[in-house]
Amino acid sequence: MKYVSVAIDGPSGAGKSTVARAAAAQLGYVYVDTGAMYRTIGLAVCRRGIPGEDTEGIRSVLPDIRVGITYENGAQHVLLNGEDVSSEIRTPEIAYYASRVSAVPEVREFLLNTQRDMAKNGNILMDGRDIGTVILPDAPVKIFLTASAESRAERRYKELAEKGQQVTMESVLHDINERDRQDMNRAIAPLRQAEDAVLLDTSALTLEESIASVLRIIREKTEENK
Repeated sequence: MKYVSVAIDGPSGAGKSTVARAAAAQLGYVYVDTGAMYRTIGLAVCRRGIPGEDTEGIRSVLPDIRVGITYENGAQHVLLNGEDVSSEIRTPEIAYYASRVSAVPEVREFLLNTQRDMAKNGNILMDGRDIGTVILPDAPVKIFLTASAESRAERRYKELAEKGQQVTMESVLHDINERDRQDMNRAIAPLRQAEDAVLLDTSALTLEESIASVLRIIREKTEENK
């Protein structure tokens, strides 16, 4: 049986995880949030008091890290050495660490085979920064999901405020722009649109419209590749 792999890439705060999770649920695909895996390593680094700029320090902790993924009622849970850290990794501080550790070649190699193996065992929808360009370059369906920095900052601000985190719109926008700069300019697997990816800008779309657009693209591309 030939399984279908869907690669969704895009910048921070574009809504990839929310849209991808919903689309995967409707299609009956397994959803894989690779960003959560980098955040988990970032959390491990942060907990040890290692600065995000300390590349050697980041490398040194990898032998002591086990990243696992489980699914409960269709929802992905990420584990750090057996501990469910799905909530702890969703903070601006850990987002910063995720960006730093993802620029370390050894970290990317550490996760690469795990991510690719997931695509061998079923229909999957995987999102991240380099899925279509590096992780699953042969995926039949590739989508580059983006939105303006202002739109992404507004969405992220509302999300964090609803969780009770004390943030300002200005600080969130600054973090978004800084994350974009780091992701697009890193030496290893920089954020970019794959040549055969469909561009989807969700700046003016509602969540429901974004999900519907992704589903339409997946169905069209899957049909083309039959």
